[in-house]
Amino acid sequence: MNSPQGSTLTTNMAGLVDGSTAREEVSHIDCLPVYVKELIAGGGAGAFAKTTVAPLERIKILMQTRTDGFRSLGVYQSLRKVLKHEGVLGFYKGNGASVVRIIPYAALHFMTYERYRGWILDNYSFMGLGPIIDLLAGSASGGTAVICTYPLDLARTKLAYQVTDTRTNFRSGIRSLYPQPAYNGIRDVLTSVYREGGIRGLYRGVGPTLAGILPYAGLKFYIYEVLKLHVPEEHQKSIAMHLSCGAVAGLFGQTFTYPLDVVRRQMQVESLQCSTIQGGTRYRNTLDGLTTIARNQGWRQLFAGMSINYIKMVPSVAVGFASYDMMKVWLRIPPRQKSQTVSS
Repeated sequence: MNSPQGSTLTTNMAGLVDGSTAREEVSHIDCLPVYVKELIAGGGAGAFAKTTVAPLERIKILMQTRTDGFRSLGVYQSLRKVLKHEGVLGFYKGNGASVVRIIPYAALHFMTYERYRGWILDNYSFMGLGPIIDLLAGSASGGTAVICTYPLDLARTKLAYQVTDTRTNFRSGIRSLYPQPAYNGIRDVLTSVYREGGIRGLYRGVGPTLAGILPYAGLKFYIYEVLKLHVPEEHQKSIAMHLSCGAVAGLFGQTFTYPLDVVRRQMQVESLQCSTIQGGTRYRNTLDGLTTIARNQGWRQLFAGMSINYIKMVPSVAVGFASYDMMKVWLRIPPRQKSQTVSS
């Protein structure tokens, strides 16, 4: 019964079973189109990175929009105040809208970057394979992702702008610390804004967003790929390498475009601020927003929250790039055509 032929047969049958299972597992991943894999990798990386820095993002918005009670506070004092009045969950207010937005945003951002990059290489081969291709593809992909997901970013900002006091007991309910309209969630924000201003209301502030994202996204990918060119081949797959290159790329890109982000935030919450001119809007366009803020609030306000933005940008962009590259390996996405070396 236990003959060598029987053992061999049993082994072969087990191998067939294991092999079929392995092939089935491989086929489930490999049968997906490459652009679908890129969407999955980008969305997962974006959600993970955004949740990592959600508390710092909440404080940054409160500082940018000059919310009552937070105008003269630093980062540490702001964190303590949110914790005191809203508890730990206060750090993640608006994060649901942020994650709902960042999944399609990051998915589109990374996927269209790969598509635009391939299209440029196929149609404009005379440009070579240098990082300039990443600059152009990154800018175009950033603009595409913003246009498709901007209403969700608007909802995230309006939710994060609200400050409530959760210390009140349940009999009296949760009360707002400041006279601001309360939204019950993403859907409530979107329906209310659409009812008041239509499609234009949902895209209030998209001008400075696009003006900021085009250079920022391009510089981010450009610097990231340039830095990777200087990394020795044996360290190309190191997680520390991806984190370091991503952090530097995010810092440089954000420095040049941060004032536009401040204008965008203030335009998004104009309807919630008591000082808004009744029946009108404070900023006519991006340039008017920059000059008005500098004139009325001081040029320093254009960089309000920048210190905390640096603190959150290091882990956010670093984790985003590292997660995306790691997920590309896990999803077995074919490596893109390598860039030319710096010397060439």
